[in-house]
Amino acid sequence: MFLMSENLLKGCDELIMSTFPTEFERTDIGEIQIAPEVIEVIAGLATVEISGVAGMSGGFAGGIAELLGRKNQSKGVKVEVGQKEAAIDVSVIVEYGYRLPEVAAQIQSNVKRSIENMTGLTVIEVNVHIHDVIFKQVEKHEDVDFSQRVK
Repeated sequence: MFLMSENLLKGCDELIMSTFPTEFERTDIGEIQIAPEVIEVIAGLATVEISGVAGMSGGFAGGIAELLGRKNQSKGVKVEVGQKEAAIDVSVIVEYGYRLPEVAAQIQSNVKRSIENMTGLTVIEVNVHIHDVIFKQVEKHEDVDFSQRVK
C-alpha cells in the first residue's frame, strides 16, 4: 500500500511540475516566476529559426487555435519545468532534402541555448520528434508579356 501511495504522489509532483509556474528565484524584493508557457514559446521560436524546419506539428488544439486566427507560438512543444531544470519535447515537420539528424541536432542546440540564455534554467534534454517531411512549395509565376498588352 505504501508503494502505491508513493507512486501516486510522484505522479502528482510531475503533473504539478509541468502545469504550474515554478518558484524560480527569490530576490531581495520578491520572487521571479516563469510560466511553462513562456518556455514553450521560447522553444517554439528557437525551433522554427532552424533552416529545414517547415513548421511545427501540433495537436488538435493547436490546429483549432490557428483556424480561429490565433498564432500559436508554442504549437508542437511540451515542457517539464522544475525549479532549476527543464526538459523539452518539440514536434516538427522538416523540408524534403535536408539531413534529418543534422536538422534535429541544430534544433536541440538552438532550443537549449535560447532557453538557458533567456531564463537561467538548465536544459537537461531536448527531444526532437520529426512527424513529417514535406516538399517546399514553389510559387509559379505566369509569364506575362507586357509589350503585347499596350499598343
